[in-house]
Amino acid sequence: MSLVTWALALYPERVSHKSARIATMIESFRGQELDAHYLGFFDCFNRQLFYEAHDVLEDLWLPDRHGVNGNFYKGLIQLAGAFVHLQKNRLRPSAALFKLAQANLEKYPRVHEQLDLAAVQGLIADWLQKLEQSEFTINPLTPANLPQLVLTRLAA
Repeated sequence: MSLVTWALALYPERVSHKSARIATMIESFRGQELDAHYLGFFDCFNRQLFYEAHDVLEDLWLPDRHGVNGNFYKGLIQLAGAFVHLQKNRLRPSAALFKLAQANLEKYPRVHEQLDLAAVQGLIADWLQKLEQSEFTINPLTPANLPQLVLTRLAA
């Protein structure tokens, strides 16, 4: 039995079925104060696994997309998607997703789900400015310029 099959048998509704590596990573976050998919999103994002971050959080967003956190999760997914586009050197689509993320996240208080959204909005504004300043001719994503997201209670 593969790891994905095993994970789906144990947690059919909540484990990412897209990657055995991601399913294993999500499992490592179970039992903590915040949802394992939410924590997995930040782990992937901060390791520049932006596509995987999107996948992990999508599993949390889909059942709640019309709920209280639907736009919050959608905004974070769009933020990760913007960086996927940067990794693929798609500068204009990246900017479009940054703007969608910005609009979805601005609906929430300054700190939501232990995330400082003012800092996230600043990060989005900074990346948009870099893209627009170069008139979409220079990709600002470099090894020396990697984004990081930090949860407030987990920051020490």
